[in-house]
Amino acid sequence: MQIGMIGLGRMGANMVRRLLEGSHECVVFDRVPAAVDELAREKAVGASSLADLGSPRNSRSGRSTTSIAGRAVASWAWNAATAS
Repeated sequence: MQIGMIGLGRMGANMVRRLLEGSHECVVFDRVPAAVDELAREKAVGASSLADLGSPRNSRSGRSTTSIAGRAVASWAWNAATAS
């Protein structure tokens, strides 16, 4: 399963680590690039923006990502990713 995570603080980063251990593909975004880089070294796919989070090019499988986030943020990310 492929999952997107917005927010990589203590809770978000640990959720991603557990998902990666369970063989899920995670695309991650945070306002702090170092948090994204740290999880990318642990086999997550880093996104440089919310629009990039939902981009099919961030998927190893070529499919778009379902994001775990508040409804407004997830809707914004989806709209931003599909606007171009």
